[in-house]
Amino acid sequence: MNLRFWQSWSIGTRMAFITMLPVVFLFSSFVGYSWYSHRAQVALELEERGRILAKALAETSEYNVISGNLSDLRLTINGLVQSDKSIHRIDVVDANQKGAINVISQGSAIGEDRFYEAPIKKQMIWINLFSDNGVPHVSGSSDTKPTTVPTEVVGYVRVTMSPTNMLHKQARRFQVELAMAALALVVSGALAYVLARSLTIPLKSSIGALREIRGGNYQVALPVTTGGEVGELQESITEMSVALGRSRQDLENKVAERTKDLVESRNEALKADADKRKLIQKVNSIVEDERKSIAIEIHDELNASLIAARLESQSILHLAGKVEQGPMIDEIKQKSQAITKLTLDLYASGRRLVRRLRPEVLDMLGLHGAVEEMIRHYDASHPECHFQFHSDGDFSGLESELAISAYRIVQEALSNVLKHAGATHAQVAMTLSEQDDTLHIEIADDGAGFSTASASSGIGIIGMRERVYALGGTIDFSSEPDKGTVVGIALPIAQTV
Repeated sequence: MNLRFWQSWSIGTRMAFITMLPVVFLFSSFVGYSWYSHRAQVALELEERGRILAKALAETSEYNVISGNLSDLRLTINGLVQSDKSIHRIDVVDANQKGAINVISQGSAIGEDRFYEAPIKKQMIWINLFSDNGVPHVSGSSDTKPTTVPTEVVGYVRVTMSPTNMLHKQARRFQVELAMAALALVVSGALAYVLARSLTIPLKSSIGALREIRGGNYQVALPVTTGGEVGELQESITEMSVALGRSRQDLENKVAERTKDLVESRNEALKADADKRKLIQKVNSIVEDERKSIAIEIHDELNASLIAARLESQSILHLAGKVEQGPMIDEIKQKSQAITKLTLDLYASGRRLVRRLRPEVLDMLGLHGAVEEMIRHYDASHPECHFQFHSDGDFSGLESELAISAYRIVQEALSNVLKHAGATHAQVAMTLSEQDDTLHIEIADDGAGFSTASASSGIGIIGMRERVYALGGTIDFSSEPDKGTVVGIALPIAQTV
C-alpha cells in the first residue's frame, strides 16, 4: 500500500487520521445498516399485514359475494381503508376476475407494485339432526363444531399496501439514530485530537530541545510531561544537556587556564633569547599534551553522553518494533531515527573538535598523509578557494614533535589564507631535502596580499614564527598588495626515528 500521500502530514494529523479511520468506517457501516434494516422492516410488515388483511376479508365476505349484497361489504372496506393509512387499495373481484368492489385510499400517496390476494370460497356446513342411536335431536347443545367443507372459489380479495406512512415513521427513527451516531463520531474526533496532542507536544518539545543542543545551547531544561518511552526520552535529553553543559564549562575553564599559562610562559620566554627556543618548544609540547588530554576528556565524557542518548532513541525504536505494527508505529520509528541522527550529528561535531585539538590522522598517516587530508578537507569545505598540494621526499622518518609543529604551521597558514587573503587559489608544497636534512614548506596564494614593511604581525603569524624559531628553523614572508602572499619555511631535521 502506497502511503506517500501523507508523508508531508504532521504526526498529530497522522494520529488523528489513524484514530478516526476505523470510527468513520464503523459510522458509515452503522448508518448503512440502519437505513437498510428500517426499509426491510417496512417491507416485511407490509407483506405480513397485506396477507392477513386479504385472508381476513376473504373469510368474512363470502356471504356478501354469494348473495350479491356488496353495499355492506363496501362500507366495511371503506372504513378499513380510512382507519389504516398503510392500505392503498382493496379490490374484490368475482370468479371471472371481474371487478365487484374497488376502494382506493385518499391518504396514501404511493402504492406498492404488487398486491396480496386471497380467494373467497363458498363453504357447505354439514348438520346431523340425529344422535348416535338414531334418535332426533330435541334440545341441548353439542360440543362438536359443525363440519365445513369448501366447495368452490366465488371471488378474490386483492389488497395493495402503501409504504409511505411506515416509511415516514421509520425515517424519524433513522434520523434519531443518525444524530446519536453523529454525536458519537464528533466525540471520537475530539478524543482523537486530544490523544494526538498528548503525543505530539512532548515529541515536538524533545526535538526542539535537541536542536538547541545541536546549536550550542546546552542550558536546556526540558520538563518530563509524560510517561513511557517518550518520558524516558525527555529525561535522557535533560541529563544529556546537563552533562554537555558541564563538559563545555570544564573545557572552557581548562582552555582559559591553559591559555593563561601559555601567555605567561611566552612572556617569560621572550626575556631570555638563549632559553627562549627551548622554553617555547617545551610549551608547545605541553600545549599539544594538554590538547590531547582535553580531546580525550571530550571523547570520554561528551561522546559517552551522546551515545547514551542514541541508545535511548534506539531503545524506543526497538520497543516500537515489538508492538502491533501500523502507520503510527512507523511514525514513532521515524522520530526515533531522527533523534538518533541528531545525536550522530552532535557526535560528529565532537569528533571534529577532537580532531582540531589533536590530529589523529597525524599518528595514523604521518605528516604527508595528514597534510594531504587537511588540504582535501579545506578544498571540499571551501568552494570559493581551490587548494592544491605537492610533495617530494619520504616523510615517514620524521620525529613526532617536528611533524606536529609542521602540521600546525601549515594549518595556521591556511587558516590565515581563508580569513584574510580572499584568495581563489592556494598551493602547499612540502619537500624533504636529504642533502641538508631540512624540511622545506611553501604556502602560496593569489589573495589580497599585504605590505611586509608596514603591516603588523597578527597572533597567527607570531605563532608560526615562534614554532619555527623553537625548532631552529627560518620563516620568510613575501607579499605585495593585490599580488598574493608566499610563505617559505625551512625546518632542520634534528633526529629521526
